[in-house]
Amino acid sequence: MGNTPEVLFVCVHNAGRSIAASVLLDNYANGKIAVSSAGSNPAKEINPTVAEVLRERGLDPSKQFPKPLTDSATQQADVVITMGCGDACTIYPGKRYLDWDLEDPSGKPIDEVRKIVDQIEEKVLGLVRELTASYN
Repeated sequence: MGNTPEVLFVCVHNAGRSIAASVLLDNYANGKIAVSSAGSNPAKEINPTVAEVLRERGLDPSKQFPKPLTDSATQQADVVITMGCGDACTIYPGKRYLDWDLEDPSGKPIDEVRKIVDQIEEKVLGLVRELTASYN
């Protein structure tokens, strides 16, 4: 294991959950964890409500955009965290996979999206604690 673990967040559209998770992890990891995200069927743009909730928290989602899931992104990652992509996510032997069962924020009112982002943040904070302890 290297000193900088790589985490890949994957959901269907790479527009909501995986974007929020990557922005939050990037913020809390302070450069100690490499972060990327992708979607099995990427949307055209990130979910505007998710972006608004992230901005409310002082985070900048403007550099994020939906990206397609590729074999190379999956192979590069030390940890692949799926969020409802089901069978569309390729499984590689020897990779660590986690599935975060989170509601899709698409079409939800902002109060519900805030709760989903809160759940993502809680999981991200646990992941940061675990990975920074394991890789240092």
